[in-house]
Order: sequence, then C-alpha cells, then structure tokens
Amino acid sequence: MAMAVRAVNTCSIFRSTASPPLYSFRCRLHRFGHLRCRSYPNLGLHFPICRPYGYFLSHGGVQSCSAHSLVESVMEELHARKRKRISASTKMGLTSSGQLLEDKLKNQVLQKGLLLEFKKDSERVLLAVAQKADGKKNWMVFDQNGVASSIKRQQVTFIVPGIDNFDHTEISDFIQKAQDNLDPTLLEFAWNELLETNKSVTAEELAEMIFGCAEPLESYCAHLLLSKDEIYFTVLEKKGCYSVYGPRSTVQVEELLRWKLAKEAAEKELQEFVQLLTSAKSMPSHSKPPKSSWKAEEKIRHKIEALEAYAIDACTNDAQKKTAGMILRAMGLAKTASSAVNLLVDIGYFPVHVNLDLLKLNIRVDYPDEVIVAAENLLSQPFDPDARYMKIAEQLSDIFTKTLSRDQVDRKDLTHLKVYAIDVDEADELDDALSGTRLLDGRIKVWIHVADPTSLVQPGSIVDREAMKRGTSIFLPTATYPMFPEKLAMEGMSLKQGELCNAVTISVVLHSDGSIAEYSVDNSTIKPTYMLTYESASELLHLNLEEEAELKILSEAAALRLRWRRSQGAFDTSTLETRIKVANPDDPGPLINLYVEDQADPAMRLVTEMMILCGEAIATYGSCNNIPLPYRGQPQSNVHTSAFAHLPEGPVRSSAVVKILRGAEMDFRKPIRHGVLGLPGYVQFTSPIRRYMDLLAHYQVKAFLRRDSPPFSAGQLEGMASVVNMQVRLAKRLCSSSLRYWILEFIRRQPKEKKFRALVLRFIKDRIAALLLMEVGFQASGWVSVGTQIGDEVEVKVEEAHPRDDALSLKEVT
Repeated sequence: MAMAVRAVNTCSIFRSTASPPLYSFRCRLHRFGHLRCRSYPNLGLHFPICRPYGYFLSHGGVQSCSAHSLVESVMEELHARKRKRISASTKMGLTSSGQLLEDKLKNQVLQKGLLLEFKKDSERVLLAVAQKADGKKNWMVFDQNGVASSIKRQQVTFIVPGIDNFDHTEISDFIQKAQDNLDPTLLEFAWNELLETNKSVTAEELAEMIFGCAEPLESYCAHLLLSKDEIYFTVLEKKGCYSVYGPRSTVQVEELLRWKLAKEAAEKELQEFVQLLTSAKSMPSHSKPPKSSWKAEEKIRHKIEALEAYAIDACTNDAQKKTAGMILRAMGLAKTASSAVNLLVDIGYFPVHVNLDLLKLNIRVDYPDEVIVAAENLLSQPFDPDARYMKIAEQLSDIFTKTLSRDQVDRKDLTHLKVYAIDVDEADELDDALSGTRLLDGRIKVWIHVADPTSLVQPGSIVDREAMKRGTSIFLPTATYPMFPEKLAMEGMSLKQGELCNAVTISVVLHSDGSIAEYSVDNSTIKPTYMLTYESASELLHLNLEEEAELKILSEAAALRLRWRRSQGAFDTSTLETRIKVANPDDPGPLINLYVEDQADPAMRLVTEMMILCGEAIATYGSCNNIPLPYRGQPQSNVHTSAFAHLPEGPVRSSAVVKILRGAEMDFRKPIRHGVLGLPGYVQFTSPIRRYMDLLAHYQVKAFLRRDSPPFSAGQLEGMASVVNMQVRLAKRLCSSSLRYWILEFIRRQPKEKKFRALVLRFIKDRIAALLLMEVGFQASGWVSVGTQIGDEVEVKVEEAHPRDDALSLKEVT
C-alpha cells in the first residue's frame, strides 16, 4: 500500500491510494487530549502518541483511539522507502517517456468566455476573460482590474479548464476563493507520492490528486501551487499555456529547502534593516544615528556599504549591486544612484551636501600613521637653519650629511631684501615671495623666492612617496587636503613673516623690453617682510606709497613682461575667477562665502607674471646645464592673436582664445616652446609644497646646485610624471565639480526676484548664448533676445538651480 505522510500542527494524516483526496483531511481533524510526541529527527517529523480517551482522526465513520502501532509501521516503511528513493532518484530521475509527456499536453484554442491567466509584464500575472480576437495574433481581454487590453497568445500562461462563458465581474471572487483554498504543504504529499512512482503530473491531475476533483477552481489552485513552487516540482515539458511537471529528486529538494531557509533568513534581515532605515528617516536631523553606528554590526555594515557603493557607482561586485537594489526596492525607491544618495542623506549617513566626487574618485584625505611619524621627526629639531641641519647631519649617513652640509653652506643671505608674499587670504601655506629693485643703470632686478621643502624631504623617503601618490594639494570650498602633512607643510616648509626661511631664489635682471638680461639660481635664506592678500596688495599699488617703492617696481616689471610676452605671440586668457569658502559644511544650511576675482587685477597680474618669469628662467637654467626637468610646452595655435582683436578684452576674448588652444605637452630632456605663454621654454617651479612636479624640478635643480648628479634621469621623470599627472587630473576634476556645486548652491539660495548681470561670451545655437554671471563668476547658457551681441551685458533671473544635478536655468529680464 503506497503511503503518504503529512505533519501539520504536530499531528499526522495517513493516506493510502484508495483513500479520499488529501485535501479532505484538512476539515476532519477531531479533538484529542494532551499528547506526547515521538520524534523522528532523520525525517524532521514529530508525531503525537494518542491517549485512549481522545479522538484522533475519523474518516468514513471509522474512529481510531490509538495510532501508536500504525505510526511505528508507517515510519519503518518510510525509512526504507526514503533510502530506496534517494538511491533511485539520484541515479534515474523520472521514467516517463517523451511520448507520455506529449500525451499529457493539449493545446486549447482561445475562444470567447474562457478564463485565462496572462503575463501583464515582467512582474505581474493577471486573470482575465477572453472577449474577441484582435487581428490574427492578438485577443482582447477584460482583466481582474476591469481593464480591457489586447494581448498576444504567447502572454497566456494558463487557461482554466471547464469554463466556457465566464463573467469577468466575478474574477475577483474567483481569485479570493482560490487564495482561501491554497495550501502549499499539500505539494509535499504529492511530491512524495509522485516521486515514489516516478510519475509526472499536470495541473488538472494534481487537482484530482489533492482536492479529489478537477473542477475549474481546484484546477486553478493546483496550477498556482505548481507555478509558484520553487522546491518540489520542475517543468518537464511546455506546450503553449500547458505544462507538465515532474518531482525533483530528494537531493535537489533538500538543497532547495536549505536555500529557502537561507533566503527567508536574508529576507528577515533585510526587513529589519529597512525598519532601521525607516526609523532613522523619521528622526529629526539632530537626533539621527551617527555614521559610525551603521558600521558597528557586521550585517548592518555590509548593507550600508553596499548602499554607499551603489550611490557613488563604486560597487565592486554583482552581490553589492543586488543588495543595494533590494534595499531600494524594499524602501519603495527607484534603483538609481540618486535614490541611494537621497536615502543616505535622509538617514543622516551622508551630510546634505555630501561631496560625491570626493568619494567616487577615492581621493586620499588622511595620512598613514607612519607618514605622520616621519613628518614629525623632520620637525623635531630646532628651526635654527644652521644648528638644525648640523645636528641632523650628525645622525645621518655620510652621503646625506655632505648633502645637507653643502646645502646650508652654499646658502646666500638675502635677509636684507624687502620680501612680499602675496596670496589669497585663506592660504594655508606660502610657496613663494617677491623682491624687486631698480639698478643704477635703470634696469629692474627681481627676486622670486620659492620655499625649499627639499631641504627637509629627500627623494624616495616615506614622506616623499606619499606626496607623489597625492600629486598635488587639493583646495575645495569645504576643506584642504595638502600634499604634505599639514604640520610639516605649515611649520617646516612654508614661508613665514618675520622668520628666517630657507628658499631657492631666482634673481632676474630685465632688459627694457621685458626680456631676460641676466639670471641666477641660488639656495638662500630670506626673512619675509609682508604677508599680503591680493586685495591689500592692489590697494597698496593704488595708494602708490613712497615707502613701498619696491612693490611698485615689481608691478612695472610685470607690465614689461606682459608686453614682451604678447610680442612673442602669447595669448591673454585672464577672466573672472571664483573662490568659495564654506563654513560648517556638514550642516544642512552652511555659511557660504563667495569671492570673485578678476585675473587682470594689478596684484594678481603681478604675481602671475613673476611666476611665469621664474618658469622661463628655470627652463633656461636647465637647458644651459643639461638638467632633465619637466619642461612644459603648448604648440602655437594656427590662429594669430589678431584674429580676436575685434572682441572686447577680458572674459569675452579669453573665452574665444581658450576654444582654439591646442593640448599641452611635456619634454624631460630639453625646453619646448610654450605658445600660449609666448616663451621658448617653461618649467613650473614656484609651488613645491603644493605640486609634486614642482618638487621634482626642485630635486633636480638642488642636486645641480650641490654639484651632484640629478637624482632622476629624463626617462625616470617621464615615468613619474605619468603617474602624478593622472592624480592631478582627478584633483582638477574634483575641484571643478566642487566649485560648481557650491556656486549653484549659493545661487539657489538667492531671492527669486534677484537679477544677475550676465556677459554674453558667444552664441552656441541661434539665440542660445554662453553667459558669464558677473556677480558669481559662473558660466551658463541661456536664451537672449534678438539684437543682443557678443560682449553685451543682459539681466537674467534664475528659474531653477539644482546643485546635485549641475543644472541652472536662466531667463532674460526684458
């Protein structure tokens, strides 16, 4: 006698092949007294041992008061059959032939009144009633939502048998009855019996088996059980909307059950995480959990990191993407990076103004402990230039000792010079300073003093290697990430007012036309006199004070140089430059300080021209002494500067010039022409604390000054430059996107009625023009009225500003 066993609520149902359908037992459990259970752990079942006074089960008028002996017999048989089934199922599978499967499949023709199930889209399956043919391939149907639609025959997944003229208004009742009738545990019984006999089954056959009939409702219930089952059955054959199912092997079922348990545990974990997210979202901003709390527990950390990686497009594997996608879906959000960002902001994990590019580009913002220790060791000695280096020299190798001693012995004392250090007011470290005088013959002599970090840091040291990995200091509106550890840069390397400072000084005597007459490069000691901002330096120039004649001489030298460079074909690319400093950037409404600077301002022009002069002098020095250096150049444009003479000088002309500039180049053996600057050669040298390529130039020049061989060959410089320049490009991208974000945020906060002056730089298409907003130094596009010309100023209002999307919509005020 073939037997099946079902364990429900600690009781058992026994069925023979001659018994009524399994479903009938669901309503025939009678009351029984307190039960003791006997366990069969091998099968994972627990059966009650009935007492004489309790009813256990009745069927067909037969009552049993004790099933003890029957249970024992059944269990013995199941043990034997399970062993036999495992062996058979793993070796053979089903024995039904392809012909038998084919016999079970039928292909019913669609006709009016049939109740069918169809696939609406990738996620929804609906019930509907067929209405009429819609062309040769489609059918019109009314679905359970009362919606009429045209579907293809391939969308039909099941036709409910035994129904010829179903009323579509009764679909909802039919679905409800089917849901009430479903009991997935019945599949286990059917699986046991069908696996025992190696038989396949259709939905109607399963209905007959578990419900005792194949009426429409029962057949549809059986279809739902089979189509949604992921454990016991698999599709053996499919023809149209009909399928034949076969029981999986015992090994497969056990594996799928383990998978199901793991899936349920993961879903529970996900729901708990979603509850945490929902709770955090509802909290006021000051009460939201700190970022660190999301990483305290492993399972939470795993999910929050997946969400963060998804937000910044940095998922390392498909598992992270899947996890983030499930979280967003569970939260009712779209599976997009912006949704993830907004969610992380809402829970307080990200600040409102999180810098996504800083995270995406994986910028180094912290220093390893060993670098900090090494930097502090460099600062541990007294700062007296002579005593300090002699004491260090005693502790180092002979080679390094000679290097440092020679470096100090050869320093030229320039402390008698008046030294101006001019920079932005929030500069953290100062790389350069200037001195100037007029010689007896009337010519101008200038000194460009550059900070000397190589007097502290040696090539290949741990501090140097870390600086190379960074490539450059990064100056953002919200923070500064220096190339060297901040304390080392500020206290050990930076030029400081009124203090003795090591420097490399480039002195230049100019011809009357602005070209270089004489130059020299020396190690020096200076004592900066003034630390000026551009604003204060411009004011001093305007006042034309007699006691600041040296500053006036420097301004004259800058004017000479600019005139000379233009005569050599240089392009003037000066425009408006915006600086922003954001206080308390992690607050939802931080304070934004915005400054717009004109690069043609006298003080800015002065500093720019002196830095360019220094670059030309170092290129000439390197060329004359065969020193491998990072020589920079830019091919001369085919368009002559006179082609832009009709455009207004300043931002309009600069904008046109920039459009035709050719890409920059580098050579490490000899100078190359820099067409934009109008120079025969150029080396960036004036920012060794902030730019690693400048530091490399210092290493090379300083070695020559010590009469040593350069530490790097041209080939080595080229290899190092390729690494550094890649980091510099990332830094520039970050700085640009950060600046644009905060300018747009500044604009967004302005009153709606505020008007901005906009300079028309050029026309993009028809009446759409590139505009420069003068008050904020920001370029955007907008429509301007007929008659407006390049170089005209118009008034515009902001219609929309979206910093996160880098979007600004302007409207001309007419």
